[in-house]
Amino acid sequence: MRDKIAVPLVAIAVLALLLAWLLWYWQPAPMDPQAAHRQLGLAAEPTGGDFELQSWQGPVGLADLRGKVVLIYFGYTWCPDICPTNLALIALALQSLTPAEREAVRILFVSVDPERDTPDRLKTYAGYFAPEILGVTGDEAAVARVASLYGASYQRSEQSDSAMGYAVDHSAYTYVVDTQGRLVETLEHATPAERIVEVIRGYLPTP
Repeated sequence: MRDKIAVPLVAIAVLALLLAWLLWYWQPAPMDPQAAHRQLGLAAEPTGGDFELQSWQGPVGLADLRGKVVLIYFGYTWCPDICPTNLALIALALQSLTPAEREAVRILFVSVDPERDTPDRLKTYAGYFAPEILGVTGDEAAVARVASLYGASYQRSEQSDSAMGYAVDHSAYTYVVDTQGRLVETLEHATPAERIVEVIRGYLPTP
């Protein structure tokens, strides 16, 4: 009976986090449908690979996370819809893991908007979803290199009639890296939390 009650409560908690994010970060979207945020496809076939970017804690390299299952997602903190959806689903999936399982998982939120997304801003943003989510960024060249490894696409879209100034259209895949640092799966946008849990558990070390 407790399990049946716990699941709705977790969902409510995640939705509350998403609402808090919207109230804090959301800017009015432009009315022009041509200026709306667009989800892009893959720029190339993902190959994966090591990289190093900056977080509020300092440099973070994928190689530093060996032994953990790592989910990598490319987005930005001003994203009005796609990023909050995916991150909320990832956060919901994490809630379904045991404490030991959560300790063996990390999520890297790679900003494709290094001009506005400072490490401190990324820290605040990621904190709305889950402590296992770490926001990372770098200069434009560094971000472009990492995106090329994972086939992520993004492009700036000017929105002079919006308070945002510009948006960044981007692909919305979640990349799953196993404990050996190998790219093993690519999840579609809005993959259900139950499926994310299944994938994560499939790559966790057996006790």
